[in-house]
Order: sequence, then structure tokens, then C-alpha cells
Amino acid sequence: MKPLISVFFVLFFLYSWNVGAQSIAYRTLLKGIYDKDFPTVQIEDQELLNSALFLDTREKDEYEVSHIQGALWVGFEEFDLKIVNNLDRNQPLVVYCSIGARSQEIGKKLKKAGFKEVYNLYGGIFHWVNEGLPVYANGHQTQKVHAYNRAWGIWLSKGEKVY
Repeated sequence: MKPLISVFFVLFFLYSWNVGAQSIAYRTLLKGIYDKDFPTVQIEDQELLNSALFLDTREKDEYEVSHIQGALWVGFEEFDLKIVNNLDRNQPLVVYCSIGARSQEIGKKLKKAGFKEVYNLYGGIFHWVNEGLPVYANGHQTQKVHAYNRAWGIWLSKGEKVY
């Protein structure tokens, strides 16, 4: 019974201390999801982010709630290389989704198709919003963020969650 109580205490602690502990738990989650051989880009790398084209790999309804300004929707289930066929294969691309799992898979497809510089946005749109960066819908800044589902929504600590 003691191990169960210990696990509960740790989980309670991590979710209760939203700022510091969540970032530790979030980093641990991402470490388990990301492949070591696929590059990520941090939001602090403004030079790269300013020169890159953002590709949103979430589902269309998620994108329509909000997205990073200027992002091109490419989807995940509906992804087709025809959508990106006219893009410059030498332009840096930053793929993103909620946390980075789906975008990493699309990023691998892009690399295989000959795109030279493809990066996964570390932490996805959740990390972007949690760090206070803006998202947009219909050309206007919004606080709404599609949280994918209630289980994944725990990682979104800022913004207005939409399911």
C-alpha cells in the first residue's frame, strides 16, 4: 500500500505545483516521446524561428481554434506531400502539434521527401502558449487553444482550453 500512496503523492505534487513541477513533468514526458535523432527547436531560438515556415500538423478543427501566426495547416491524418510540394526544400520548416508527437512523425516524412531543414517545435503549441506567446484565429489574436482532449489538456496551463 505504501508504494501506491507514494505514487499518488508524487503525482499530486507534480500537478499541484503548476509552474516548476509541471515543467519537470512536461520535460520528462517530452523526453520519452521525442526521438533523439530528430532535431527540435526551442522558442528561445528566435533567429531560426523568424526565418522558418511553421507547419501545423494538428487536425483541422484544432488549427481553426488557434494556431501560430502564419502557420500553414498540413494536418496529420490528412497529411499529403502534395500540400507542401511547392515549398522551397531549402527553407527551414518548423512542424508543431499539441506537444510534438504528431509533428515529429510529419517532420520525418518531410525529411524523407527531401526537405533539408525540418525542426520539431519543442513542447508544441502547448509550450508556446504556456510561455506567453500568441496564437491566432481568423487573423486575430486569441486566448483559445484546442487542448486535444482532457487528458492531454493538463499540460496546457495558460490560455482558454477548448475540447
